[in-house]
Amino acid sequence: MEDFTSSSSSSSSPSRFLGFFVLIFAAIWTQIDAANFDYRDALSKSLLFYEAQRSGELPSQQRVKWRGNSALDDGSDGNVNLAGGYYDAGDNVKFGFPMAFTITMLCWGAIEYGRLIDAAGEMGNLRDAIRWGTDYFLRANTGSSELWVQVGDPYKDHNCWQRPEDMESPRKSYLINQTSPGTEVAAETSAALASASIVFQSSDPSYSTKLLQSAIRLFQFADRFRGTFSGGCPFYCSVSGYQDELLWAASWLYKSTGSSMYLSYVIDHADKSGIVSEFSWENKHAGVQVFLSTVSSGGFDALKRYKDEADFFFCATLPNTSQTQVDRTPGGFIYVRSGANTQYSIGASFLAAVYADSLAQAQVSSTVSCGRTLLGPRDLLNFAKGQADYILGDNPRRISYMVGFGSSFPQQPHHRGASIESVAKLHARVSCGEGFYTWYSSKSPNPNELTGAIVGGPDRDDSFVDLRSNSAQLEPTTYVNAPFVGLLARLTAQI
Repeated sequence: MEDFTSSSSSSSSPSRFLGFFVLIFAAIWTQIDAANFDYRDALSKSLLFYEAQRSGELPSQQRVKWRGNSALDDGSDGNVNLAGGYYDAGDNVKFGFPMAFTITMLCWGAIEYGRLIDAAGEMGNLRDAIRWGTDYFLRANTGSSELWVQVGDPYKDHNCWQRPEDMESPRKSYLINQTSPGTEVAAETSAALASASIVFQSSDPSYSTKLLQSAIRLFQFADRFRGTFSGGCPFYCSVSGYQDELLWAASWLYKSTGSSMYLSYVIDHADKSGIVSEFSWENKHAGVQVFLSTVSSGGFDALKRYKDEADFFFCATLPNTSQTQVDRTPGGFIYVRSGANTQYSIGASFLAAVYADSLAQAQVSSTVSCGRTLLGPRDLLNFAKGQADYILGDNPRRISYMVGFGSSFPQQPHHRGASIESVAKLHARVSCGEGFYTWYSSKSPNPNELTGAIVGGPDRDDSFVDLRSNSAQLEPTTYVNAPFVGLLARLTAQI
C-alpha cells in the first residue's frame, strides 16, 4: 500500500449449514434478479490473486508463473525465520496487521460458505491461501509475549520500483513484546489463527490445535500488555483503537473453543463496542456485531446489544432507509473515502450476506427495523449482489474492477511485480531507479496480468483513470479481496 490511511462452537466446519442452505437459498433467491455474472469464475480468480502476493520460496504447484522466490532472508536481522507471508498490496512490505485481517476474512468465508466454495472446486486453493498466511504467523510468534509484525521499511520500499525478486530496500523486522506492545496487531493475529483453527479442524487436526494454542497465547498477550504499534504509520495507522480487535479476537476464540470465558469477555466488554457505518481492516466493530449476532448465544440476552448495533450498521449502510448515512456514487456504489474504497463496499456486502442468512434462520425477528423502513433477508442480499455486480462490470463505465474478469478491466494496476517483465523473461536485475524510469512511467499495459486483483475502484462520481501512478484507484490489496471470496461463494448459490 502506498500512502492511503485511513454459530456455533468448536465443532463448526466449513461444510456447515448445508441442510438449511437448500431451503433458505431457494426461498430467498427466487425473489432476486438472475445472476448477471459468472461468480464461480470470479471466485477462482479472486483466490488466484493471492499467489501473486506470496513472499518467500514459492511451492512447485505455484500457478502464477511470472512470480519467483523473494525475500528468503526476511527476519535474519532478528535471528528468526520470517520468510513467507504476503505482500499487502503493490509494494514489497509485509504488514502483519492487514495480513492478519486478510486471513481472518478468508477463514470467515470458508467457515460460513465452505460447502459452496467446495462445490466451486476452490476449497483446496482457499486452504492454501490461508495456510500461506498462518504458517508465517506461527513463525512470527516466537514467544508467549512476542510477535514479529512487519518486515520492510515502507518509506525506503516506496522510494523504489522493483520486482520482489530484485528488491534492494532494507528488510528491517519489527517486533512487539511486553515493553513495546501492539495490541491491535496481536489481537488481529489471534483472530486469524483462531478462525483458521476452525478451517483446518477436520482436514488437519494437529495443525488446527497448533493454530489455536498460538491464538490463545496471542490474545492473552494483547489483552494484558496494551499499547498501539505505530511502525506501520502512516500506511496502516489504527484510528479506531484496539478495543474492536480485542472483541474480534475474543469472538473468534469463543467460536473456536466454545469456552464461556470468551463469551463472558465479549459480554463484560460490550460497552467497548461502537456504533459504526463502515467495516475494514482497521475498524472491526461491525464485524464483531454481525458475528456475535449470528453465533449461538446460548440464550444470553447480553449479546442483544451487539445485534442492535449490527442492525444500525445496515440501516446506515443500505440505501433508501430513514437512517442511511453512507454516501454513494451516482451509479450506486458505496463511497467512504479515497484509497482502496472497494474494501468498504465489499466488507459491508459480505456482512450483509451473512446477516441475511442469519435472519432467514431466525425463529423470532427476521427483519431489521430502520425507523419507518424494514429490511429483510432479500433486501440485504439484493444490496450485496448489487455491490458485487458493480465491481464485476454493472456500472456506468461498464468496466470490471477485477483484473482479468470480463472483457474490459484495468490494464495498469499499481503493482511493482505485475508492471515489470517477469524474471523468467527479463533475467537482468531491475534496479530501484530503473524500475521507475522504464516501467512505472510506461504507458503500456502491465506485462503480467494480475488476475483476480480488485483495484481501489472509482471515485465518488464513478470516474476512473487507468494509470499506474493513480494508486488510490489502481492499487490492489489482499484485504480487499478477502471478504469478496466469501461473498462470491454466497452468490454462486443462485446458479
